[in-house]
Amino acid sequence: MSSTPRVVIIGAGIVGANLADELTVRGWNRVTVVDQGPLPLTGGSTSHAPGLVFQTNGSKTMTQFASYTVEKFLGLDVDGAWCFNQVGGLELATTPERLAELYRRQGWATSWGVQSEVVGPEECVRLHPLVDPGQILGGLHIPGDGLAKASRAVVALARRAEARGAVFQGDTRVVGIEQSGGRVTGVRTQDGVIPADVVVSCAGFWGPAVGAMVGMRVPLLPLAHQFVWTGQVPELVGRNDELTEAGMPILRHQDRDLYYRERGDRLGIGSYAHRPMPVELSDLPEGDVSDASMPSMLPFTEEDFAEPWEHSRELLPSLRSAKVDSGFNGIFSFTPDGGPLVGESPDVAGFWIAEAVWVTHSAGVARAVAQLLVDGRSELDLHGCDVARFEEVQVTDTYVRETAQQNFVEVYDILHPLQPKESPRDLRVSPFHARQRELGAVFLEASGWERPHWYEANAALVDQLPAEWVPPGRDDWSARFWSPIAAAEAWKTRTAVAMYDMTPLKRLEVSGPGALDLLERLTTGKMDKSVGAVTYALALDEAGGVRSDLTVARLGEQLFQVGANGNLDLDHLRREAPADGSVQVRDITGGTCCIGLWGPRARDLVRRVTADDFTNEGLKYFRAKDATLGGIPVTAMRLSYVGELGWEIYASAEHGQRLWDVLWAAGEDLGVIAAGRAAFNSLRLEKGYRSWGSDMTTEHDPYEAGLGFAVRTQKGAFVGSEAIADRSDETVSRRLSCLTIDDGVSVVLGHEPVFVDGAPAGYVTSAAFGHTVGRPIAYAWLPASAGVGTSVEIQYFDRRIAATVAAEPLVDPEMTRIRG
Repeated sequence: MSSTPRVVIIGAGIVGANLADELTVRGWNRVTVVDQGPLPLTGGSTSHAPGLVFQTNGSKTMTQFASYTVEKFLGLDVDGAWCFNQVGGLELATTPERLAELYRRQGWATSWGVQSEVVGPEECVRLHPLVDPGQILGGLHIPGDGLAKASRAVVALARRAEARGAVFQGDTRVVGIEQSGGRVTGVRTQDGVIPADVVVSCAGFWGPAVGAMVGMRVPLLPLAHQFVWTGQVPELVGRNDELTEAGMPILRHQDRDLYYRERGDRLGIGSYAHRPMPVELSDLPEGDVSDASMPSMLPFTEEDFAEPWEHSRELLPSLRSAKVDSGFNGIFSFTPDGGPLVGESPDVAGFWIAEAVWVTHSAGVARAVAQLLVDGRSELDLHGCDVARFEEVQVTDTYVRETAQQNFVEVYDILHPLQPKESPRDLRVSPFHARQRELGAVFLEASGWERPHWYEANAALVDQLPAEWVPPGRDDWSARFWSPIAAAEAWKTRTAVAMYDMTPLKRLEVSGPGALDLLERLTTGKMDKSVGAVTYALALDEAGGVRSDLTVARLGEQLFQVGANGNLDLDHLRREAPADGSVQVRDITGGTCCIGLWGPRARDLVRRVTADDFTNEGLKYFRAKDATLGGIPVTAMRLSYVGELGWEIYASAEHGQRLWDVLWAAGEDLGVIAAGRAAFNSLRLEKGYRSWGSDMTTEHDPYEAGLGFAVRTQKGAFVGSEAIADRSDETVSRRLSCLTIDDGVSVVLGHEPVFVDGAPAGYVTSAAFGHTVGRPIAYAWLPASAGVGTSVEIQYFDRRIAATVAAEPLVDPEMTRIRG
């Protein structure tokens, strides 16, 4: 008898079929795939997907998903008919801004290992003769892109999975999920219950309805998207046979929110250049599925296509003698941040989702989910795909509806890495918000929080900057969402004292008789220390990858405060907590607040408002204690992520504004200022402090990330300890390295490729201008052989910038300032 789990996959589209294939090839042979529609054309998004696979993405993970889809589909066929036609991809620029963006995208492709080239108008026309060269400035050519025949790929994948034991059932409507003792036990259909140990919803835009069966919010919105087929295009007649369908690259005209593909002597045109069209599942038609009638294909709204059609005829003059033959509004899934949704229900073990996944990324996502189920981890970093990444406010229907529609509108827009949402805003504000507004805070947004990046009240300080602190001018791109005021705020932090709002950083309370054992097991640090100890530690996965970095303060024998990176940490700790109730994990972020008070005058300030001992002896580095500041009960932790003397000062949220006012009044004659995230990011990079999710992920181990000091191997076993037992700083083949920019002025922003000896060798993770050291800084993953002093080049748009690998940290390596 087989010992593999019984798996039921809901949805037989491109994701479900891929997952069945990936599970069965790993030996899981008790897999049943059910779909409410007929097989193989079930009537979901896969049935009408246009099939354009453009691999390039600002996300390394999403690019790797797409590249695996290409690799896998190239090896598929149905009775000799192709599942992937690798005609290449061509993204066109009709404006200087878009041409610059194509160079940035080419940099991403190089960073993630995808061959690409920015080419001129003549080469664009050679590749795609229908394009009017007078309309374009150039294009990005990716030879590995192409057309996926999704409906055919489903057949090929299903055949392979069925040959290994999988069962596919069409016309099977899921009406409920059976569960017992907090675990799934089966899937209830109109014909009865299919027993299951694992259920994976790959139901696409029906995902929210399936998730609701176990009380799980699936934050996606179905939206209709226009697609048309033209009639015969004279210039295409005779170019393609019925088998190949297409010979020219798939085409993107992103300046007009359009894309194009061939099919014989016709063109398919997809448009995002129309109003968002949200779809209610209850309004979708039911009944037989046919080529002409599918629940996921809504009637074409001709008026929405009038302008895109004119723009298409401008770009492709051949269309001036052609007509629109047919069209439909096809339904796809959009999420608050545009990413897929992968993960297990927090409440019902064994219920998983893999939703909001387009054909482009389908094989890659399916492989990742199969690895999670079979091996317990994915080889690719999934933090940007995990459904638990969202805060509670971000999975409400109101938030999902607004942000998903905005993502539809912006799908082809040129977006700056720091560009915040315009709406919704002011969802989460700290108790200091009123004071920050009075100081002219310029807010950006993250996880719903309003986060000051600089304060206009500090503008006058720019004129007072010493010559060595005056920042150089920036190019238009790196100057967006930045101000020279950040230099003044960094200067005051290094020379006087500054107040930083640290409230948005996730804070978790872990308590109970089992709290110590839980944290000892899940982290690399020694947690069994005296009350008041603060420990910087890593949470690893079983393979030794960095799941998160945490700052853990022991506030009582059975009480710990964990400074975490986000909701993924909360989800992880809750899942790992014993079922016996001996550990309680609570998110205390919203009920508390935090001021980072840092700078050489910080102790002068705080002694004015407290009788508690804040001397070095009274509160040593990486220690915490309760205190009273200006009559306000606080917990002070001697930490600093800017490399200066000071504390993280925590209070209950209702005391927050009073705490701000007390510290502000006490520090006015000391030159106290409020400082924002722009200065903070510069200062933390000068100290070499890593940012999880940007600088390191589960794809990196502690030694590669330069965090081996946080691993206490002598404490005994912990999650991941076995995997890293033989690793050290000396054994790594790659390393997160500090770079300084040779010209002293060029600021990069992240994800740019780095070249060693003229060849691509790595990519930038974090970057900023180092105001203390007077030159730009970038951290990058590079081969370990690229040691200190190695000359490298960073590709920034269409040019190479010389940089040098530097010893880190760049500021105060002896830690005298922070420990004073």
